[in-house]
Amino acid sequence: MSESRRTALSTGTAALTLALASLVLAGPSYAAEPSSNSQGASTNQQGGSDSAGIYAAAKVQYSGSVAKGGGTGNVTSADVNWTPPACWYAPYLGAKDFKAKMSKSIKDSLNMPGMGGTAGSAIGGVQRHYEDDYGWTDTPGYKDYNVDQDGKGMFWAGVENPNEPDFLKRNSCTDLPFWVENGEAPPPQYEEAISPEILAGLAYQHMQLPDTKVTLAPAANTKVNLPTWAWLNKAVFDEVQATAALNAPGFNIQATTTAKPVSLKLEPGTADAETYPASGECVINADGSIGEPYAQGKSNQTPPCGIKYLRSSGDGTYNLRATITWDIAWTGTGGAGGDLPDGTFGGQQAITVQEIQAVNR
Repeated sequence: MSESRRTALSTGTAALTLALASLVLAGPSYAAEPSSNSQGASTNQQGGSDSAGIYAAAKVQYSGSVAKGGGTGNVTSADVNWTPPACWYAPYLGAKDFKAKMSKSIKDSLNMPGMGGTAGSAIGGVQRHYEDDYGWTDTPGYKDYNVDQDGKGMFWAGVENPNEPDFLKRNSCTDLPFWVENGEAPPPQYEEAISPEILAGLAYQHMQLPDTKVTLAPAANTKVNLPTWAWLNKAVFDEVQATAALNAPGFNIQATTTAKPVSLKLEPGTADAETYPASGECVINADGSIGEPYAQGKSNQTPPCGIKYLRSSGDGTYNLRATITWDIAWTGTGGAGGDLPDGTFGGQQAITVQEIQAVNR
């Protein structure tokens, strides 16, 4: 937003909030509706409204390995400074539908008791912006809500990410709805306009990685000072993909986020243990597996990936935690693509460690 436009709108923030209250695109009714199957959720290209307000013409669809019911997946970003998109701008309504909704909202706001002075002037500015071609430095106005262009484009508006816990971030896409012609890119000043990169971040947020349960030998019970071998076979440990797509009239984009396993970290659950290797980080093998299966005759060998407990667990167990690090990248519409922060996901396994019983003769 240019300084002149920012100044023009800042004096009427409260009034604009009232004028646009029914245009907030929030909650699962609009935003993310993940699907657990490869087809994704169906696209709804009709405008409408519910108790949360008006929702847009198209929803983000998810397919592949994603969480069910609209929740976040189980991936934890290794980069604490990276977060999924908190909000974005997306196709909202055609010109005629937008006029019907926005003009009613403005009229209702202007008729509210006490709506005068600066507040009334600000709402009047919004009305002139859409009806009388009133604009700002980088934002042209519209004549009669662009109804003569109906079917040739859509008004875009802000969408909240319902999975973003920070209220201020979630509600930061508050610019006025703007027009985008079919087949054209949104104006460059709208950095949060939905894009393949934003969809990649959403796919990352909803990605569901497989449970991490390593194969152990000995299995659930082991002995003090006896090396326990640990491994993961490639057959049950392969790359995972999640796709996010948005399809609206004249605007269709998608991004696929791919996670590839690269290492396994073992944490014994007690300080009285040693890991193999000493770092506890078992790297992936050339064939895509991690570690090496135990075989008869290897009892005196040191496992390439494993643990040796130095003290009995007594009447209880140790909680062995196995965490996989995944290398994550994305590709999207138009050949776009890049890297995303590594992701991690782990699980715990109960391990009983017993003393070796000596036999006295």
